Amino acid sequence: MRLIAALLGIMIAASTAQAAPLELDRGVGLHGWLNWSPVEKDRSYRWPPYRTVEQWLSSGRPIGDWPKGNEFARIRTLGFDFVRLTVDPGPLAASEGTRRKEALDVLSKAVRRLTAAGLKVVFNLHGVSQVPAYGMEMIYGGADSDGVARYREMVKSVASMLVEIGTDKVAFEPYNEPAYYPCDASGTDDWQRIMTDTVADIRSVSTELTIVATGACGGSVTGLANIDPTFDDENIYYSFHMYDPHSFTHQRSDRPDGFVSGFPWPARSGSPESVIQGLKAHMQAAGLGRIEQAANLARVEGRIAEYFQENWDDAKLKARIGEAADWAKRHGIPSARLFMGEFGVIRISADGRSGAYDADRLRYLRTARQTAEGYGIPWSIWEYSNPYGMTVIEPQGPAVPDTDLLQAIGLPGRPVQ
Repeated sequence: MRLIAALLGIMIAASTAQAAPLELDRGVGLHGWLNWSPVEKDRSYRWPPYRTVEQWLSSGRPIGDWPKGNEFARIRTLGFDFVRLTVDPGPLAASEGTRRKEALDVLSKAVRRLTAAGLKVVFNLHGVSQVPAYGMEMIYGGADSDGVARYREMVKSVASMLVEIGTDKVAFEPYNEPAYYPCDASGTDDWQRIMTDTVADIRSVSTELTIVATGACGGSVTGLANIDPTFDDENIYYSFHMYDPHSFTHQRSDRPDGFVSGFPWPARSGSPESVIQGLKAHMQAAGLGRIEQAANLARVEGRIAEYFQENWDDAKLKARIGEAADWAKRHGIPSARLFMGEFGVIRISADGRSGAYDADRLRYLRTARQTAEGYGIPWSIWEYSNPYGMTVIEPQGPAVPDTDLLQAIGLPGRPVQ
């Protein structure tokens, strides 16, 4: 009897270990390396697909600006335990057979480089628009469309590749910010069906591979709240992206000559007049004349007024993240199985054309991070390195980390030896 009891105990312990998702804590998006796979002049994918690490590092600055050594090991020493690796699904969706295996081999080697550096990996298929037939557009024809069927078939091959690497090292996020709208009951059930079927596809490959599921409507909290997790198991995370309010986190113009910057956090710490005066100062420093300044202000005054009318502050931000926690509670899902897969704020640019001032940016990031952690929610900040201002590595010059940002997200601000 004792032997039987011991064996049962081992079996229960094993099943419990398999039921838990891959443990994640503090991560960073790694977007520039394997996204936007290079294309030829005829818009076909260059083969073999994807960029090398060296091509990625030198795409936004001279390669000499980067320190010597293993950049992935450096990410680990900054205090991150995982990366959310975004991958262009185009080369996979556009290929089959031996050719797809070649693409999967490239990706397998890339993931193994990260895990060898001590990092876990959330492998995110992150559609881009450069080849629309093989970007996210292929899934927007509805749950019964050929595009969705082909995408789901591709997802199964990726899942098989990830299982070979090890379910103790990787998780699989098959979609990024799906644009199925509207988010309320007046919409179709297409996204519910797509996500449900995709989970079943991955589970047909492995019951142990951690899945990161997402709602529609751009992967927002609202989209998450409209998911019915009938497909749930204890090895699934539920993602939401936190860019609320977008008017603060993404302060930039849709015109190359425009100026949108300086919105304060919280809103009550400034005023429409102070934002306008700041914009005028930046435009004058850039040499814009009165007519150009007036035209720019006319384009943005509505955005400024709306931001202050909404009166965003820490309490509203905490409540927004709390909506995700409330959804999880309603469905009996621990909040620790939520995943704040992206959050960030564009920092003020050198010429003041875009971004938030550092004090405001850091206050927002600190509150978002602390609120998520209060619920036990793992997070991934957007992103490791880019020239656009939402970045852990300084956007220009020597590739050193933004130590103020690291401290705001609870990391030491310097490499941990």
